[in-house]
Amino acid sequence: MTALKILFAGTPAVAVPSLDALVLAGFEVRSVLTREDAPVGRKRVLTASPVAVRAAELGLATIKANKFDDVLVQRLAGLDVDAAAIVAYGARVPAEALSIPAHGWVNLHFSLLPAWRGAAPVQYSVLHGDDVTGASTFRLEPGLDTGPVFGTVTETVRPADTSGDLLERLARSGSLLLAQTLAGLAAGTIAAVPQRGEVTLAPKLSIDDARIDWRQPALGVQRRVNAMTPEPGAWTTLGGQRVKLGPVAAEHEVNDQLAPGAVLVRGREVLVGTGGGVVVLGLVQPNGKKMMDARDWARGASERGELVFV
Repeated sequence: MTALKILFAGTPAVAVPSLDALVLAGFEVRSVLTREDAPVGRKRVLTASPVAVRAAELGLATIKANKFDDVLVQRLAGLDVDAAAIVAYGARVPAEALSIPAHGWVNLHFSLLPAWRGAAPVQYSVLHGDDVTGASTFRLEPGLDTGPVFGTVTETVRPADTSGDLLERLARSGSLLLAQTLAGLAAGTIAAVPQRGEVTLAPKLSIDDARIDWRQPALGVQRRVNAMTPEPGAWTTLGGQRVKLGPVAAEHEVNDQLAPGAVLVRGREVLVGTGGGVVVLGLVQPNGKKMMDARDWARGASERGELVFV
């Protein structure tokens, strides 16, 4: 079997394991396509993407572009690649670019398609309380995550998972699936099949989506906080100031003495009332400060009086 010549397209850290897996499997990665350097942090320092950094470490040629204009399409056409592998690149691939490689574009998507098509599949899986999710490789086409599927891998969603935890595991297992899919294409032993089942959508989440409604039951609050961790970041307000929250754990015992949003320190735990039961806070980030353990935060904040999140 002759290893395929590959264009790899990806941007965030979750795409790095796939790039590593393709190199380790012996594919000839002709070039890496990633988004342009972007400002990061409070000081807005211009920073290369995690994929760009890893490509440089591997000595791979890199193309940086935020959109597929005519210049980029022509440049890709001149690469002489057999297939393109794409993992969270961050932009739609137009029809004129899809036909450039003989084997097309193979997308690694972090759900069991057709479930959770869109930009935030892992967050929606946690938010909706899925017991099982996974990753899929499929042939990219103009529709949003609608292409036929080559293969899947499943992953159990653990009760305490944040979207970050789950995505880290899927990035590893999905990278192996992607390498296996491309090996199958090279050998002619794999074929894509149309998606079957109920279609659900996972559009990009906004900051407003990440605000916590303490009138919801404890399990619903837990799922929303953990789904929004680390991005876009769950938050609430205290005294008119925004407070970011890390993972929480639901306690299903109803506590009628603790109103929704009310904070109570109980031994080594910091509890918050909900519309049914309480949640135990893990991490808290007050406005303008770093993330800290909830007990340390509560110790200082409680000196200023009663604590109620809104």
